[in-house]
Amino acid sequence: MKLLQESMVCVAAARPAAALAVMLACTLPAQAQTKSAWCDAGKPVRFAGVSWESGALLTELMRYVMEKGYGCKTDAIPGNTVTLEAALASNDIQVFAEEWIGRSDAWNDAAKAGKVKAVGKVIVGATEGWYVPYYVVHGDPARKIKPMAPELKSVADLPRYKDLFKDEEEPAKGRFLNCPTGWTCEGVNSQKLKAYKLTGSYVNFRPGTGAALDAGISSAIQRGKPILFYYWNPTGLMGKYKFTQLQEPAYNEACFKTLTDKDHKDPCGSGAPEALIQAGLSRAFHDGDPALVDMLGKFNVPLPLLNKVLSEMSDKKQDAKTQATVFLKANPAVWSAWVPADVAAKVAASLK
Repeated sequence: MKLLQESMVCVAAARPAAALAVMLACTLPAQAQTKSAWCDAGKPVRFAGVSWESGALLTELMRYVMEKGYGCKTDAIPGNTVTLEAALASNDIQVFAEEWIGRSDAWNDAAKAGKVKAVGKVIVGATEGWYVPYYVVHGDPARKIKPMAPELKSVADLPRYKDLFKDEEEPAKGRFLNCPTGWTCEGVNSQKLKAYKLTGSYVNFRPGTGAALDAGISSAIQRGKPILFYYWNPTGLMGKYKFTQLQEPAYNEACFKTLTDKDHKDPCGSGAPEALIQAGLSRAFHDGDPALVDMLGKFNVPLPLLNKVLSEMSDKKQDAKTQATVFLKANPAVWSAWVPADVAAKVAASLK
């Protein structure tokens, strides 16, 4: 009874933003302490420094919790997807925060060899595909934009719309805006262009970075211009603009393998399988730190909230590290479910 009364006094005295920290500090037994074997041994946790918005934000959320809650030293190593997956397999990095399981040969080969492990479901309900702005098919009366391609429904229709999506450098062809070179999706989309017989009518345009991809899409939409592009959910743009996804053939496991194999000479078309997005870990890290693996196994940001946060991050031009702190301060009910109470208390106290 005394413990309960003391807890009530502590919470009543706290500011709303710090209520969780105060409550946990007042009620936790003194001996409760969760340890990270990896970090306590003096080893840093190195993350894949991915450049797309959601991956960058999830990386910074994980890093913050590890640093403030478990006393870890962390770092993020930049690189493209394939290079970072190879680094994960060799334990040069330990965590790939947003791994789209089964989408790359580098990951698949490392998983078969037992060099990497996947845990949790960091994002649930993600989608991906080929898109055009909503107004291209349906128009936008508010902006006085008439439908440009009202009969455009699927990738099979694209050859007759190459002039609509005209490439500036090769005007005889349309432009397909792909992922940056080195991303897993870039290889898959390049194979899809072959499978859908579009290489003769469309330029496979690869922007230099994820930011350049977003900028190209945003610029076209703001000007009310047609654009054909690959995209995925969650992203800030998905929370900001309205897109129409083009139909693709139903998912076929055998065909999708020809798409993930960049060297396959005769790929066949297939939509993407249901997305399984987990935290990718090096085998040494997975086997060497049960506490952090448990946290990553519980790590999840609900998709609607993630899209909202990514949209705010883009609008305010905040970097992922800054946005991670904003997110943690605003959503204690989300992140406190990832960690034991003593860790939650440390994280909450750091956010005061």
